[in-house]
Amino acid sequence: MLLLELKILTLNIWGIPLVSSNRAPRIEAIGKELSSGQYDIVSLQEVWSQHDSEQLQQSTASVLPYSHYFHSGVMGAGLLVLSKYPILGTLFHAWSVNGYFHRIQHADWFGGKGVGLCRILVKDQIIHLYNAHLHAEYDNDNDEYKTHRVIQAFDTAQFIEATRGTSVLQILAGDLNTQPQDITYKVLLLTSKMTDSCVSDSFRTNECSRNSYTSASALAKNPLGIRIDHIFVRGADNIKADIIEYTLPFPERVPGQKFSYSDHEAVLAKLRLTRLPTSSGRKTAAVGNSVNTEDVECNIVEEVCPADDGGAIRGTEAVNGNGCTANAQSLPAARTAALNEALALCEASLLQLNTDRLLYYSAATVLFVILVLLIEFDPPVGLQTIYVLLKFIVFGVILFCLFMASIWNYMERNGVLQGKKSMEVMLLHAQKYEYFY
Repeated sequence: MLLLELKILTLNIWGIPLVSSNRAPRIEAIGKELSSGQYDIVSLQEVWSQHDSEQLQQSTASVLPYSHYFHSGVMGAGLLVLSKYPILGTLFHAWSVNGYFHRIQHADWFGGKGVGLCRILVKDQIIHLYNAHLHAEYDNDNDEYKTHRVIQAFDTAQFIEATRGTSVLQILAGDLNTQPQDITYKVLLLTSKMTDSCVSDSFRTNECSRNSYTSASALAKNPLGIRIDHIFVRGADNIKADIIEYTLPFPERVPGQKFSYSDHEAVLAKLRLTRLPTSSGRKTAAVGNSVNTEDVECNIVEEVCPADDGGAIRGTEAVNGNGCTANAQSLPAARTAALNEALALCEASLLQLNTDRLLYYSAATVLFVILVLLIEFDPPVGLQTIYVLLKFIVFGVILFCLFMASIWNYMERNGVLQGKKSMEVMLLHAQKYEYFY
């Protein structure tokens, strides 16, 4: 039985004040495009300005009258959801690890990133829309945030599982900063049992040739671009969710302009939900009670699609209906391999944190000796001001090193440990109690 059809759109709008090029005209153009009435639910990322958030909500109010902006951190989480249907409730879950506060040029920590949930009522059915923007990858050759993204991915998958409730459909739509061959992608998809709505390897959503903001160096390094913006879906146990359309719906350029809508491409997935036939069972009336009980025989079969050339996991046949071959062992085995790889990353990060703590304490000790010498000896003639300023700088660096070696190191360590132990729990029990995972 057909329940409903939905058009879901996700877009990283690249709305960084004072940094993003052509921000004002792009925000106006995005609002105009979204107000066309073609989309049912819109998931936006990098809405870093309250003004931009309000402008987008106002410009789309006629067709997307319900909205929610997630506030977090110093700058806000940057996540905005626009909906044609009522948003009945919201919840935000901040990640335990989210970059470094002293890497100001990266700024992810200041965003207070996490995953936002909107409970949306669509034709008497509850839909859960999850909006997330995982930590960016700034250096592919030396990715110091890889462990952070893996933990964020696993944390997001567990958050989705824990909050599924009675919703008929769960949708994760956002800039996940991970490609199909990455460990982050595999951990997120395999531990959440969601399905990637994209079944073709031809789509690219970032650093692609069609985008005006793609640099020549990025194209030279990867002429095809990358796909890091995703829409993952999972139906309830008795619901089948088919992907009937997947496309990049926005024009290549803002009409009348030479620039694109964002440095990312918008992604659209059209979903069709149908209710599966109820399993037949033996009904018996409870003695002295009007309530009937039903014995149902449950047969759980895991089905996965073959990986593409880059090692992407396509998802489960029970959800996307795209004709993949059933294999009861493939998903647990792939999940185990992904978790083991993720745990190895966590172990390496914990070892690095121990090394960093020793280095910061050592640096603080050396600088303290230098500060004592600066205090003991009189400054050269004419350099008194510079001498005082130098002492203040050395003292400030000592405080920074002590903070990084103690408070920050323990915060980072506990965040990684929390993610690591959660993965270990799943790895220990998932195969034995597969039905519950």
